[in-house]
Amino acid sequence: MASKGGDWQAPARPRWAGRRARWRRRRSPAAPSALTRRPMTGALDPLSGLAYLSSYPAAIRDQVSTLLAQDPAALGPLLLRRYPQAHAVRTDKALYQYAMDLKSQHLRNADAVNKVVFDNKIHVVRHALGLHSTVARVQGRKLATRHEIRIAALFKQAPEEFLRMIVVHELAHLREREHDKAFYQLCQHMEPHYHQYELDVRLYLTHMESSGERLWDA
Repeated sequence: MASKGGDWQAPARPRWAGRRARWRRRRSPAAPSALTRRPMTGALDPLSGLAYLSSYPAAIRDQVSTLLAQDPAALGPLLLRRYPQAHAVRTDKALYQYAMDLKSQHLRNADAVNKVVFDNKIHVVRHALGLHSTVARVQGRKLATRHEIRIAALFKQAPEEFLRMIVVHELAHLREREHDKAFYQLCQHMEPHYHQYELDVRLYLTHMESSGERLWDA
């Protein structure tokens, strides 16, 4: 049928056609997923990869994969031998003081940090260990900037080295916004073993994913 403007238009679809299409979709079996489903026990499927170690060399990933294939909980004893105790920073007030002590040592002239808290809404599965947010607000005729740091509540029970690495990372954003060479140089200036601690944090996350077990729980 031609429209008033002369352009061709498709004929109207019968009402029953939509109902039949919906009926067919309900009756049709679901297509199999192309993704490998992980066991309900939380064991890491070797074919699914090591998400937390994806940026590390193949030699490290292969070594971890081989270890987990033999025992999904094999990383636990290794981490406990290296880090036998958890830190004592358990409250937001203590965490704020901990962060301010680090800041006064290394970033004395950087912007003030208004808030540092543990946050149970941060999802480490999405690779966020902590968050540094900057909020600009107009106060009178001035633009005031507030800096807030949030640490995943998972690390309330963790070695002090893990907590320090994460806090150092978030404090470094006071000076360097991007994750570039200058940023990581600043992290290493504040914590010389930064890269080793970051690797061990990612091994811990891999351990939890493969075994479903938390370490250092009170």
